[in-house]
Amino acid sequence: MGILKSRKKVIPVIKMEGVIGGSSRGRNAALSLESLREPIDKAFAVKSAPFVVLAINSPGGSPVQSALIGNYIRMQAEKNEKEVYAFCEDVAASGGYWLATSADKIYAMHASIIGSIGVIASMFGFTDLIKKIGVERRVYTSGTQKNQLDPFMPEQKEQIEHLKTLQASIHQDFIAWVKSRRTDTLTRDELVGDELFSGKFWDGAAAKKLGLIDEIGGLDEVLYAKYGKKYHIKFFNQPKKGLLRFLGADLSAGMLQSIEDRAHWERFGL
Repeated sequence: MGILKSRKKVIPVIKMEGVIGGSSRGRNAALSLESLREPIDKAFAVKSAPFVVLAINSPGGSPVQSALIGNYIRMQAEKNEKEVYAFCEDVAASGGYWLATSADKIYAMHASIIGSIGVIASMFGFTDLIKKIGVERRVYTSGTQKNQLDPFMPEQKEQIEHLKTLQASIHQDFIAWVKSRRTDTLTRDELVGDELFSGKFWDGAAAKKLGLIDEIGGLDEVLYAKYGKKYHIKFFNQPKKGLLRFLGADLSAGMLQSIEDRAHWERFGL
């Protein structure tokens, strides 16, 4: 009996750090269902665990991968009859917050960046540049809109309107997901409610007042309060890409992706 009483609780923790996107992005495998499926499966397979933890540090990225990961976590939670706790670190914004809302309870630190419930598309325009350096670009398509939003061509009003229509649709999906997951906690103030889904973000303290998170606290702090010293954290992380692959064929793509990923973090001053 003494041995059983002294046995520590095993807490499975799935690390979710980085930009959300396809599995080939950057040096490490990005946050995608492909890269996280195995860690999620293994974490939920710990039968003795009282709950599964998501340790999130992500500025967002692909809405498709965010939805796929979130849905898969909910499927595993229901299948294994386990609660899910999310602990937001530096940032859980945009798609990062989408992941957090797949949990039953969300924690964050006072200085964590939370929210940014919106959709963004950013790109460059090079029309003046190619004229200045005397480059002629030749593009041949079999569809009138196949080259829409081409950065080397002038913007066209109908193409921008089409993009905004797509963004509005994705935004509504995001809002519906958050409302379905946080229906009992989100503020009922309509004016504040409009701000919640404007793309604005807040620190942890303000996010708690708005109902975007449940409590202020870090992983070890909360676990110690629950179990004292009688817990053991077991991490489950997405796999990393091999160094040789990064230095080889993926080098140029990896460098460009690193710049894009850096831009995601810098939007939140990180």
